Formats: sequence, C-alpha cells, structure tokens
Amino acid sequence: MSGQQQDPLSFEVFKPGSAPDEHGRRRVHKWTPFVQGLQWWPGALVGGVAIMAQSGVSLSQGVLLIGIAAVAVITLVGVGFAYLEWQRRWFWFDDDGDLRVDSGVLSLNRRRLQLSRLQSVDVLQPLIPRLVGLAEVRVEVAGAGDSKVNLQYLTLAEANALRNEIIARSAGVRHDAEEAPENLLAQVPPGDLLVSLLLRAETFGLLVMTVVLFVVTFWNAGPAGLVFLLVGGVPIFGTFTQFSRYYDFTVAESPDGLRLRHGLLQKTRQTVPPGRVQAVGFVQPFLWRRRDWVRVRLNVAGVSSHNQGSGDQSYSENVLLPVAPWPVALAIVARVLPGVDLTDIPWQPAPERSRKRAWIQWRQLAVAWDDTVFITRGGRIVERWDVVPHVRTQSVRVTQGPWQRSLGLASMHVDSTPGAVRITGHHRDAVEARRLAQEQADRAAAARASDTSLRWIGRHYAGEGVAPEQAAPSDVVPQPPEGTEPGGVEQL
Repeated sequence: MSGQQQDPLSFEVFKPGSAPDEHGRRRVHKWTPFVQGLQWWPGALVGGVAIMAQSGVSLSQGVLLIGIAAVAVITLVGVGFAYLEWQRRWFWFDDDGDLRVDSGVLSLNRRRLQLSRLQSVDVLQPLIPRLVGLAEVRVEVAGAGDSKVNLQYLTLAEANALRNEIIARSAGVRHDAEEAPENLLAQVPPGDLLVSLLLRAETFGLLVMTVVLFVVTFWNAGPAGLVFLLVGGVPIFGTFTQFSRYYDFTVAESPDGLRLRHGLLQKTRQTVPPGRVQAVGFVQPFLWRRRDWVRVRLNVAGVSSHNQGSGDQSYSENVLLPVAPWPVALAIVARVLPGVDLTDIPWQPAPERSRKRAWIQWRQLAVAWDDTVFITRGGRIVERWDVVPHVRTQSVRVTQGPWQRSLGLASMHVDSTPGAVRITGHHRDAVEARRLAQEQADRAAAARASDTSLRWIGRHYAGEGVAPEQAAPSDVVPQPPEGTEPGGVEQL
C-alpha cells in the first residue's frame, strides 16, 4: 500500500444534459428507460436456457424465434413503462437548498430531502449502465423509514458534479466552488484481497456447502438440475461477490471525509464523513494472523448494515478497508478518530470465572477506554475489536442471563446506530458491569455537551476562505425548514 499526492480533481458545476423546464426542474438521462429495460436480459437468458434444459426442448429454429419474440415483447413493455416513469421523474433544488424529487406513474410521489441532514451521497456504476457511460446517484439523509433517493441515471461527469453540489449545499457553502483535493492513503492489491478471502473459515464452509449441493442435485435431478442450481446461485459465489465488490479498493483523504472507490462489475464511489462515523470495528480471522491482516468495518449514521437497493449488494456491510496490515488499518482509522491511539489504551480483562461461560474466548475478553473512546475485545477464532467514541454513544445497558447470574457475571452493551459493529463487554463481573455502564453514560453526556464534529466540512470551507451562503453560514448547523418531518424527508 502506498500514499502519494494526487492532483486535485477538476470540479464541474452540475449541468445535466437535459434543459430545465419553466420551474427549473430537470430529468435524468434520456437513455435511462432503455438501460432499465435491458438490465433483466442476462437473468432472462440464463433462465430460458435452464427451462429448456429441464423440459428437454431442443433449440430448433421455431423455438429460437419464439424466444426472441417473447424477449422483444417483454423488453418493449419494460422500456415503455420505464419511459412513463422517466417522463414523470424530476429533480431540482428548492429555494431552501434542499433536494426535491417527483416520481410516479399512476400516483405522484413528491419527496423533499433536507440536505442539512445529509448522511451519504454516493455514485454507483452497475455493469450495464457503466457500459454506456451512465451512473446512479444515491442520496441518503437522517431519518426513519425510507430516507434515501436513487437518481437513475446520469452521465458519470454529471453524477460526480451533482454529488459535489449536494455535499457543498449540505455544508452551507457555495456550490460552485472547486471540489476539495484528495490524497491517496491506501490501495488494496487484488492479490491480497483474493488471498484474504480464501484464508477464511467462511470460504471453506461455503465450498463444502457447494460441493454437497452439487452432489445432491446431480443425484436427484441430473445435469438439468445443475443448470437450475447455477441460475439460483451457489454458496461459493458469495466469495466472488465480495472479490468483485472490493476489487481495486482505494482510500483517499479529503476535507469532506475519506473517499472510497471500489468495484469490478459495479464501480462505487463513497464518501465517509468523519462526523457521521458512529463506531469502528476490527475483524481478524485466525488464518490472517500470520500476515498481520485485519478488516475494518464502520457504523455510519443513516446507513444501516441491511440497506440494499436497486439490486446493489455493496451496502450489506460498511467497510473502510477489506484487508490491510494492522499498522495501515490503525493509521487509516486515526483519520476517522483523530487523536486516538488504540494501542496505548490499557485493557481490563474479564474475570477468570468467565471461562466457565466462554471457555474458548475468555482470555480474549476485555474492555478499555480513554477520554475519547470505549473499546471491547473478544473472539478466539475470529478476533474482534469494536470501538465507539463517547460522543456517539446512543444508550448503555446491562444484560444478565441465567447462566451468567449463577456465576455473578453480566454483559455491558454500548449501543450504536444499526450496523455490523456491536460494542459489548461480555461476561464482566456483575457489579463491575453496572459501574462501567454508569461511567460510560456519564462520559457520553459530557462528550456530547462539547461536540462540534458535525460541523467538520463547514469549518474547512471557512478556513479556505470560501464564502458561505447566506441561508446557511458555515459556522452554524443549518436548521431544517418549517413543516419538515423529523426524519429529514418530507413526503407531500
């Protein structure tokens, strides 16, 4: 992995190819209906072959013509419906600087996203749109329920420019300013990524399951059954999915956060704002220890681990680094949690009697804290470190099961936003667990009283001399407009 200075990215004020209407609204790219109508072709082709193999139908000229005609009719229907959606889909920025989106064919759906509550704005390029130079912009704000909008599709230049403008508007600064430069921090070699995926017990388990499924399916259904099995997906494909998802993974630093780029079949560009990171987790499988490798995961406000949309699987886990040596991982995390040295915080191990409850991992169980973060450690086969800043603590609780109660033990939990990282001090002395919970609640209250981390981008632009917009000064967190729901998305 290397770190080198890159040239600043050129910035283009958002100028979509389609002209705005009299109200200043704009449409997505005119090719969108055709791309959406073609996306189901690969699955339909494989499914048709599987059905023919199962039914024993030979590929004669008549069958081929019928298949082509069916595909053409279904495609025309799909493109026609997508065209109606395209005609009714508009987006624009209102006078308050918020993003408005109109959509719907049979019923009109109007949405208003408060950019003052912006959580993430990402640019994605699925395979088929990528082939024609199009990209999707995904915008998510804080709020309950469905608080995100997908704009499909724009040209890649338009998508990047729109992303930049949304970030600038959310900070309350001029959106015609140049995009902040970035510095490349780390890049994951494809060879290391592949080896890391193979050196996991999970991959071995998926391989065994795949072999068993193939044997059972062939024994009961013959070769035709194997075709259906391939169409439905086999467990080992999960390893390739992860390789494709994190291929060419790079981490770059900029004033608007850490910028992540990755993807083989689908290119993804994400930004991880420091002020939105709720918790950080380190995962180290047993076979990675000789290489001193670790994976770094995140809980990000407003982006839960189960968020998936548009068939996208890259959001099933928020990953800061899919694999990296410990020193590199700690250096990258230091950019998200500045001033925190995780190796210099003394551990408080679990009591020895915890071995009766967790006889494999009891030696690994420990907690630690300093003035900024609280850390838990656990796992013997797969070791995990989970870190939460005091200021991001959502709640603190203590649980005690019957087995723990008989041993005088309890577990102390520090709740974060939904995600892969879960902060739990397992099997502590019951009295100590309650004391730790109370102390952590006090530390969290004190940290929130002095927190200014959510103003990170506004301080940067103000420091660079960029004039803020009058509606949202850079040193003040913009207030939501009146009449907007607390979730940050206004449904009209």
